Amino acid sequence: MSKTLAMPVNFLLEIKKSRFMGRVEPILSSEEGLQIVQALRQQHPEATHVCYSLLANGQVKQSDDGEPSGTAASPMLNVLQHKDLDNVLATVVRYFGGVKLGAGGLVRAYSQAISEPLQQAVYVDLTLPVQLKLAVAFEHESLLRRLAEQQKISLAINYTHEVIAAIEGEDQALNRFLEGFSEQVRGQLRLLE
Repeated sequence: MSKTLAMPVNFLLEIKKSRFMGRVEPILSSEEGLQIVQALRQQHPEATHVCYSLLANGQVKQSDDGEPSGTAASPMLNVLQHKDLDNVLATVVRYFGGVKLGAGGLVRAYSQAISEPLQQAVYVDLTLPVQLKLAVAFEHESLLRRLAEQQKISLAINYTHEVIAAIEGEDQALNRFLEGFSEQVRGQLRLLE
């Protein structure tokens, strides 16, 4: 199960006079993340690099922003994926201190600038809603509605020659609902594609 952060976390790392300002924060979409990166570039016009890695609904976007390829965004992404995070943006604003760190040094610096704040982070589980469709006889509609309400599952009903129910909810709640409902109607339901 993936998770995100409850609130943003920051970390400042100094290595050989270079400053790495790391930040990891929750986002709702790639667009929101990219807007935050753009705002960071405007807030730090003197920064040498504004690198980022974002995960939004399973999709990845990232940029080394001029650092050697694979030395900034990829190590940041590895930290996020290792923590099983989604809907997060990791950014590092770097002010160059005049001493080159080499590829290995950059990888360690960018990784640390993201992994350190995550040690103090508060996490929130992301439970993606699951959607199912099922068909039942008309006499089971009131039971269907009652059980869906008890499990806090959203329900949309259409009528044909039977009741067609589109249900959506958290995975565990849906499983409890289906077990209970199937038992009470003695298996007289069909899951639809």
